[in-house]
Amino acid sequence: MPGVSTQITFIVVGYAVLVAALALVVALRKQERPGWLDQLAWMLEVLLAVRALAGLGAFSGDGPPSTSTYVGYLIASVCVLPIAMKSIEDDRAPWSSAVITVAAVAVGVVAVRLEMTAT
Repeated sequence: MPGVSTQITFIVVGYAVLVAALALVVALRKQERPGWLDQLAWMLEVLLAVRALAGLGAFSGDGPPSTSTYVGYLIASVCVLPIAMKSIEDDRAPWSSAVITVAAVAVGVVAVRLEMTAT
């Protein structure tokens, strides 16, 4: 059975794919960014924060093989989405949904890399 951090990573990646897909649909339909998309993105950030807290458990015992890489991924996992959301805060144009798509894919990849560097 996978560990807790692995299970949280599965949830984060699945939710990131969902957010990315919905944001891509909104962007391709050239609609204004709806408020519910912002809520989905911030919920993804909450999940990433939970994943980061669970990731701190990797430092018990021997720690991750490459500490600097692991810490970099840990920090990036919680910083990418707020930076993206802040950059589109006042702009509800269709392209802003594409920014959420890219950010959701990026944090999904970072979550997977974080899990891979923990072992």
